[in-house]
Amino acid sequence: MPAVAQILTPTHLSTALSQPTAKVGEELELIVNARIDDKWHLYASDFSDEVGPVVFTLKFKPSPAYALVGKLQSIKSHHEQDEVFKGEVAFWEKTGQLRQRIKVLQPGPLTITAEADYQSCTDVDGRCVPGNETLRFGPLTVASAAAPTKPTGAVKPAATPTSVAVAEPGAVPVVTPAPKAISADSSAQVAAATTSAAPASTAVGAANGAEVAPTPAPVQLPENPVGKAGGLWSFAFLAFTFGLAALVTPCVFPMVPMTVSLFTSGNDSRQRGILKALVYGASIIAIYVLMGVLVSVLLGEDGPNLISTHWLPNLIFFAVFVVFGLSFLGLFEITLPHKIVNTVDTQADKGGWAGIFFMALTLVVVSFSCTAPIVGSILSLAARGERITPIVGMLGFSLAFALPFTLFAIFPSWLKSLPRSGGWLNTVKVVLGFVELMLALKFLSTADLAYHWHLLDRDVYIVLWIVLSALLGFYLLGKFRLSHDSPLDHLSVGRLLMAVAAFAFTVYLVPGLFGAPLPLLAGYLPPQSKHDFSLAAAGNGNSVGLGGGTSVATASQQCEAPRFGDFLELPHNLNGYFDLEQAKRCARAQNKPIFIDFTGHACVNCRKMEATVWSDPQVLQRLRNDYVVVALYVDDKTELPQKEWYTSPRDHQIKTTLGKQNADLQITRYGFNAQPYYVLLDPDDATNKPLVTPIAYEPDIAQFNAFLQAGLKQFHNQREPVASR
Repeated sequence: MPAVAQILTPTHLSTALSQPTAKVGEELELIVNARIDDKWHLYASDFSDEVGPVVFTLKFKPSPAYALVGKLQSIKSHHEQDEVFKGEVAFWEKTGQLRQRIKVLQPGPLTITAEADYQSCTDVDGRCVPGNETLRFGPLTVASAAAPTKPTGAVKPAATPTSVAVAEPGAVPVVTPAPKAISADSSAQVAAATTSAAPASTAVGAANGAEVAPTPAPVQLPENPVGKAGGLWSFAFLAFTFGLAALVTPCVFPMVPMTVSLFTSGNDSRQRGILKALVYGASIIAIYVLMGVLVSVLLGEDGPNLISTHWLPNLIFFAVFVVFGLSFLGLFEITLPHKIVNTVDTQADKGGWAGIFFMALTLVVVSFSCTAPIVGSILSLAARGERITPIVGMLGFSLAFALPFTLFAIFPSWLKSLPRSGGWLNTVKVVLGFVELMLALKFLSTADLAYHWHLLDRDVYIVLWIVLSALLGFYLLGKFRLSHDSPLDHLSVGRLLMAVAAFAFTVYLVPGLFGAPLPLLAGYLPPQSKHDFSLAAAGNGNSVGLGGGTSVATASQQCEAPRFGDFLELPHNLNGYFDLEQAKRCARAQNKPIFIDFTGHACVNCRKMEATVWSDPQVLQRLRNDYVVVALYVDDKTELPQKEWYTSPRDHQIKTTLGKQNADLQITRYGFNAQPYYVLLDPDDATNKPLVTPIAYEPDIAQFNAFLQAGLKQFHNQREPVASR
């Protein structure tokens, strides 16, 4: 779709002080309040910057008058597992707040300046807007201390271990837990963070020294923000599905008719039998929800974030999932001690309403060997989200688990429709075992990506999934048996369809080894990078790529080595640049127009466009053959050489990084600050006027291809008068 020039400011920042006056040696808090437009969210500071989105950061101007104490704190941010970026992110909706504790060191009036970097995104159309502005805190009146003042206390450290102070010469000193302060000559702190754009009324230019309006009162945040309800609903449905799977395991399925008979026999009336069945089902739900509550309490406030980002919990979960998977495959059986089972069963025999509860507990205990891996998997996944997710997960699981027992007790005639127990129950366990092993790789991948171990890159990950899914397919076809399997006399239709699904999944994965984006699995696979496998024949000039069209050798088609090419790359093995001036020089030499891709590492829709639109054979061929492609990342933190820094006339701030300069270029030249944003340019046009109207997110392949064709046609039309002369 054509993108009309517009400057989006979905996030509006203001500043405040926790107290207007202080004495030398006292501590106080600098407060940043954020007001966020509807349907937008602002990324917070308390998650790993390795995940993808821009983390909210404050970079303070050096001053001997104060020192930073601890790290930048995000107040009541919502944490959620993001499938696109394969990790946990933290954000706010509607309102947000950050606090930075400082210690004042000198008397007199004090105004503190900090540069904020952040990012805002919307789920409506996937747009993301980077923000950068200078904030002022104060003026603060600092009086001389008549006597040593006891500090008011340290701020609780940020949960994520990756949100650390970054040393920088000449910045504000940082007060650490050790009593010795860090000198202003040798260190600085950049509090990690990401968020959204703020209003010009609160921003202060880096060089203008303007006065600041009176400080507004802090924003009052809701006590228990629940974040995005869609994420909890999705997780509850996943847990419900796991509960249904648990019902068809060998430990549980045979117990359905046995248990139901207890409520349909005896002298009880039908109404009383139904009431007992409802109490029985409610007891099952209560037991599992209690597990979720215990996990939530044990995690604590910072548990989910720590578990999501730290390598140790991820490796523990990886090992747990592998153990569960091997248990389902029959290597060993997870069981509770017999003493516990017997004690619970004795209580159930006493009858009465308490006996019904202990009957439910007996079911939970007896089925432990089959349900423990499933319940453990749900709780492991829930532990990486909000504190409420373990409770939601157990509620979804137990609802599915208890529903059949209750319904069959109310409608006992339905029991006749149940299939008989048999070897197919063990087949279900084996299928779940393969699924557990495949899910285990996600935890190992999270730690691997966050700490750059390079143990499990995309190709290795996909190969392991291919092997596991293929083995599952052969198992379902009866090509091999495990030690506890029954003989397979014939192949049922259901088993055959499951084998077809396993092999279809295997075939779908194979192109991923050669660069296919596999968009359906974008949330589970590591990001695309260089591939160990390639269909391009080494040594010849051309070969046919997966996307169709001609794939040309990289070195022969580039006029010069791309700057920043050591850490940035284009999708689908496209040749191109990451610096506009380089792209212009090459475009002039090859007499081609330029395709500018304003993009970002944290841009979800950018990845969707690359995976679903750029991969189209016609689009890919046109980008390869007819344009010089340049990708300009607006959120890249690479600091440029000081000689390339400049002060933007737009906001009077110094642009020191690659991302800030690209974002400033997009806003200043084209009046647009969201990504993706595509501009077609004539390299010889001194006015930098686009060949055709630029477009933003456009999932329609035909429309995007028409956009490229129109730009190419306009480029040649502009060149014809020159050629005729």
